[in-house]
Amino acid sequence: MYKSFEEMPVWQKAFDLADKIYDFTEEFPKAEMYSLCDQLKRSAVSVSANVAESFGRQHTSDKINFY
Repeated sequence: MYKSFEEMPVWQKAFDLADKIYDFTEEFPKAEMYSLCDQLKRSAVSVSANVAESFGRQHTSDKINFY
């Protein structure tokens, strides 16, 4: 069992993906900076945030909402 959500491979991959998306969106045109880029960044961060939030849940039925 994991002691921290940061030890979970799924969280690590989601975190790496978010990091790559942040780097990738730096190359987008300025016109997309506040629409498409913002949406991509928020959704990428949301994945790792949901995994982290579900880690603290006690019941399986609660965890299902986040996976």
